[in-house]
Amino acid sequence: MVGFILFLLILIGVVLLWFVLTYNLLIRLRTSIKNAWSQIDVQLKRRYDLIPNLVEVAKGYMAHERETLENVIKARQQAIDASGIREQAQAENFLAQTLRSLFAVVENYPDLKANQNMLSLQEELTSTENKIAFARQFYNDEVMRYNAKIQSIPANLIASSFGFTKEEFFEIGESSQREPVKVKF
Repeated sequence: MVGFILFLLILIGVVLLWFVLTYNLLIRLRTSIKNAWSQIDVQLKRRYDLIPNLVEVAKGYMAHERETLENVIKARQQAIDASGIREQAQAENFLAQTLRSLFAVVENYPDLKANQNMLSLQEELTSTENKIAFARQFYNDEVMRYNAKIQSIPANLIASSFGFTKEEFFEIGESSQREPVKVKF
């Protein structure tokens, strides 16, 4: 009888320990996703801060390209105002398209391409785009780990009981939008 009670206590202890460890792991994974998103957000804000400077430098040279410049500013504002992963991804895709069109137009202005401020902004934007790509990859890796864990048996029992839900990946759009923003001058 004592052996059975001891066995039962050990079994309860093991189950309780598993529960606590699994719950804490889910919390760590969810927190890691939030941290990864904040890293993307930092880089996106850096990009947003660079764009007005880029447009200002281009304005002096591109008097006839007002619509292109206005589209870039509009896309930037939409990206700033976006909420949620899906809406943010769509806004970022639109911003990347407008930046591509800006840089395509810049190619027609040799003086602008040689402008030191434009070259400096181009370098900063390229660096920021790379950081965004790395941050997005880290975020999506963390989402994948988390989503796999909350769907795996037996962790899914704890996840469903305590409101752990699937997170969305931060994905870019169609294959035509998968090419990087080209900022060569």
